[in-house]
Amino acid sequence: MNHVPELFGSMVFNDKVMKARLPKEVYRSLKNTIQRGAPLDPSVADVVAACMKDWAVSKGATHFTHWFQPMTGITAEKHDSFINPCGDGSVIMDFSGKELVKGEPDASSFPSGGLRATFEARGYTAWDPTSYAFIKDDTLCIPTAFCSYNGQVLDKKTPLLRSMDAISKQAVRVLALFGKNVQRVNATIGPEQEYFLINKEDYARRPDLILTGRTLVGAPAPKGQELEDHYFGSLRPRVKAFMADLDEELWKLGILAKTEHNEVAPCQHEMAPIFATANISTDANQLTMEVMKKVADRHGFACLLHEKPFEGVNGSGKHNNWSLSTDGGENLLDPGTTPAENTQFLLFLTAVIKAVDDYQDLLRISVASAGNDHRLGANEAPPAIVSMYVGDELQAVIECLVEGKPCQPNAPTVLDTGAVVLPNLPKDTSDRNRTSPFAFTGNKFEFRMPGSSFNIACTNVMLNTAVAESLRQFADVLEQADDLPRALLELVRSELTAHQRILFNGNGYSQEWEAEAARRGLSNFRTTPEALVHYTDSKNVELFARHGVYTQDEIQSRQDILLDEYAKAIRIEALTLLDLVRCRISPACVNYATGLAQGVSTKKQLGIEVPQEETLARHISSLTGQLIQAADQLEGRLADPVAEDASVAASWCAQTLIPAMDEVRTPADRLEQLVDRFVWPLPTYSDMLFYV
Repeated sequence: MNHVPELFGSMVFNDKVMKARLPKEVYRSLKNTIQRGAPLDPSVADVVAACMKDWAVSKGATHFTHWFQPMTGITAEKHDSFINPCGDGSVIMDFSGKELVKGEPDASSFPSGGLRATFEARGYTAWDPTSYAFIKDDTLCIPTAFCSYNGQVLDKKTPLLRSMDAISKQAVRVLALFGKNVQRVNATIGPEQEYFLINKEDYARRPDLILTGRTLVGAPAPKGQELEDHYFGSLRPRVKAFMADLDEELWKLGILAKTEHNEVAPCQHEMAPIFATANISTDANQLTMEVMKKVADRHGFACLLHEKPFEGVNGSGKHNNWSLSTDGGENLLDPGTTPAENTQFLLFLTAVIKAVDDYQDLLRISVASAGNDHRLGANEAPPAIVSMYVGDELQAVIECLVEGKPCQPNAPTVLDTGAVVLPNLPKDTSDRNRTSPFAFTGNKFEFRMPGSSFNIACTNVMLNTAVAESLRQFADVLEQADDLPRALLELVRSELTAHQRILFNGNGYSQEWEAEAARRGLSNFRTTPEALVHYTDSKNVELFARHGVYTQDEIQSRQDILLDEYAKAIRIEALTLLDLVRCRISPACVNYATGLAQGVSTKKQLGIEVPQEETLARHISSLTGQLIQAADQLEGRLADPVAEDASVAASWCAQTLIPAMDEVRTPADRLEQLVDRFVWPLPTYSDMLFYV
């Protein structure tokens, strides 16, 4: 493909298109909103709408939609055509500024956590001019925020935009202390998206994958990932063709798809984009997941985005690479060559360390889901304990600051490969730690806990707001200082001393770390219900209210939505598992055991003794009985009354339904290993993971 520059962004109403099509004054006004977060001038809406429509129609679009992100975790859209009647039986293509700026979806049909009653239907979508409109499936998609009739937030984008304003405001205050005239600081994100590809014929024969996203039964394949031969391995031709098609579709949409490779588990892969501002990156990632599924289908695949679709091999995450950049392009988390002397960097580093320690519960909440609970702490992903890795060099700098000792900079070193023909390589000052949930990786932090299906808005709302609070406290102190350099050093030393407990450079998978984390007083919320109850802790309510990100009612609604979503997900899994057992697995096993028994009986009549076959028939019948009994017990648990309190209901699912489901899975997986492969009613792990 040699036309990438022409292809890239061809379906996006981006800056290049706006500059060419909009009048200069309108373009400048809109650009001021996009770059500096200035209020949108209402007078420009009609002009922008007309130009946007003309451009979209020239690309083949016939409809438009306000594209938004409700609390379902996926995107939503309602399509309207551009047509308007002329009175003579003809139509014109028309699109007004009002239609661009505001839409009215039904607010009662989306999760609201009690903010809206069923009969209170009116809601609004509002154009986000900082995220470019794009064309998808012949429809002009306008990124928007979503709120209720009373202005309460019903989406994931609005809080993200608010949190971006909050961190920008406080970062600008801090930078002013260094004599820098900065108008805007943006949180920038680069999410690494992991996923599985399996044959869609196999997917169609797995009701559990279709209904829940993961396999609820399945014995391990003879081979898993133990040979470590899939990670970065040569791409299979079908997968390579999928990736090439995916790149092309994403590039058309202006998504900076950069890196692609095989991941650790069989049939697991990763796509990583180049950094963009938080809201644009969030929009792009939502689009990426949708496009992945469509492109996969064209290539005969099903794309699996669940955090743990297969037991016994790695699950999928979405590493959230996060940094801060000024409107002039300065990366505030770049330590430079002498980090010990870079006081601006040390102050921002300290702010992040403080934020992660003070609000470790919010970061855990931001990655809490039924799917991700299967992944976190499973020797493939970070543990449920939030900690930070800063590397040896920065750890030494921090220790020197805390102890008040001079810090010796690390001399640049090279790595001698030992082969004459190979060049010596510049060596980084620190290694990497893949077991750390929140790791510094040179000039950014990599938050590794989010799950692969997540909308990353929530994670970045938490992170932006927590860091904004640290910076606010720092600015309040330093703006009153008579001796700024001395006050800054004392502040950094004091805060690093207070928050050293969150720093850990060791093995996050070890049992020793779990004990050490408890000794340090770090939280360890192993399940989603354990974490979510802390959403409405007073310190968290105060944090969001102080920075105008959430009201108390909005926080409560989100807690209720997430708890309800968790309980529903587990109940759907339990009902799906019962259906698999009752209608597929048990009948297959009964029929197979009957056939064996009849064969044994026939052979005995002929005087042939077959004790092994008789034992096998008895064993399969016994396991089938255990399976049916476990299914009966699970069905009984599902019939128990459901608690009205969302937290109690979610905890009951975690403590009662999940163990009951595990009791069903155990005999089912053993039976799979005994029953004839051509009789077994479901594609096996071997079928799905090794025959792509």
